[in-house]
Amino acid sequence: MLWPYATPGIPDHLFERLPGIPLSKREVRLLLISALRMKPNSVFWDIGAGTGTIPIEIGLLCPEARIIAVERDEEVASLIRLNCSRFGVKCIEVLEGIAPDCLEQLKPKPDRVCLEGGKKVKDILKKVWQYLQPEGRIVATAANLESLYAISEGLAELQARNVEVVQSAVNRLETRGINQTFAAVNPMFILSGEKL
Repeated sequence: MLWPYATPGIPDHLFERLPGIPLSKREVRLLLISALRMKPNSVFWDIGAGTGTIPIEIGLLCPEARIIAVERDEEVASLIRLNCSRFGVKCIEVLEGIAPDCLEQLKPKPDRVCLEGGKKVKDILKKVWQYLQPEGRIVATAANLESLYAISEGLAELQARNVEVVQSAVNRLETRGINQTFAAVNPMFILSGEKL
């Protein structure tokens, strides 16, 4: 078994990757997963699932949860399925589709949503909000100022409650030549809010 532990934090190198497909770094995943506040039987949608790191970590933590990973590219969706197989996670359904148009196909409605990027991030956020169950939580990531503004504005317009924003600032020890130095992991904003 690749990850025989009960805690999240799978090392990045254990996931299969494709060139150019982003991977949420381990330390950022830990923050994101804690912001989701999963329940054992939650219905969780991951929109823009990329490599599948978040659904897989959630699937290992909450094997009774219903998890839907949405990815627009067929090759990337296949990568998520491969990573699910590598980690023995069986509770993830992978849907190939472009958000927000594909969201009406997703059943059942979620009580937890992770939104990881996209050019139309504010439009996707507003559409996802329509499906989010009362008392549900949404967590979104922003890697740049434009996305941070769009998500913040969207949460305000939707009157999300208990909004939190965290910026990760992580450094990892790396060996470069004969020296060990700290290298920064790209900072990420993690925004969360609740629908009451």
